[in-house]
Amino acid sequence: MTDPTPIFEHFRGSYASELLTAAVAHFNLFGRLAQTPLTPHALGEALNLAVRPITVMTTALRAMGLLTVQAGKLTLTPLAREHLVPGGALDVGDYVGLAATNPGVVEMVERLKSNRPASRGTGTAFIYREGVASAMEEEASARHFTLALAGRAKNVAPLLADRVPLDEAQVLLDVGGGTGIYSIACLQKHPKLRAMVFDRPEVLKVAQEMARTYGIGDRLQCVPGDMFRDPLPAGADVILLSNILHDWDVADCRTLINKCAEALTAGGRLLIHDVFLNDDLDGPLPIALYSAALFTLTEGRAYSAAEYREWLTAAGLQAGPVTPTLIHCGVLAGTKLVG
Repeated sequence: MTDPTPIFEHFRGSYASELLTAAVAHFNLFGRLAQTPLTPHALGEALNLAVRPITVMTTALRAMGLLTVQAGKLTLTPLAREHLVPGGALDVGDYVGLAATNPGVVEMVERLKSNRPASRGTGTAFIYREGVASAMEEEASARHFTLALAGRAKNVAPLLADRVPLDEAQVLLDVGGGTGIYSIACLQKHPKLRAMVFDRPEVLKVAQEMARTYGIGDRLQCVPGDMFRDPLPAGADVILLSNILHDWDVADCRTLINKCAEALTAGGRLLIHDVFLNDDLDGPLPIALYSAALFTLTEGRAYSAAEYREWLTAAGLQAGPVTPTLIHCGVLAGTKLVG
């Protein structure tokens, strides 16, 4: 099988142009930092941007080699100081600013200022939250988005099943499991394993079809529910959060991790399968740009392994190393200690 990662990198490349143009032409970020280095918090306050948008933007700019951190403060790299400070002899800011009114840039600026995902009519496309209209509650759109998101999953799932030891596991709970592709791959790899996919009712219609198609319907149970409001199904010794946490802001991530930790049996494992930024939040660039995509479409962003480990530890789980899978993803396991 060929590696489809370059396709995803090219697909997300437009976010680099949008963030750079926004920083130059709409926020004068480089001109401000040329005057004095600032902490990310202080820069966010100066630009009237909340924590999530300033983190997404500065992570990408650091990954581009335009910002660096010294003594806890953001400062310009030589490249940015020479070419992106307004009025400089070799300033290219006006050239970058030619894209300032492009629809994608204008939309990015609006997302940064509002700290809210792009709307779909009166609701959201890729996430579900009680009280907010969501495409995941309508049969046709839920099916469309669920199958579209499965395009990446069907490439990654076999590697997840190969690289995560589940020989001793009995029950896998796939929270927000969508089509169930990850559960199906694990069931195919481990004939004695049973799985539960926990998701919205309209989404689970697709998972049920998939289970029948792959011939594992007798070992896969679809359980409808809201992962924030409803109790998680009991009895799982492995819980999988595959590309779920990046849809939510920090407080919700902590809530979900704590909820999973409480639902696990003693000695059980929580598997966080996701992308991981560098612990210093300075790249890698492809993940920083994916973080920008997540930012515009959801309430979350990409997180670092260090952030996840902090949340796992706070939930009483012992974090392990990251095991790579495919398309920038990896698995970070947290084990619930016995006693």
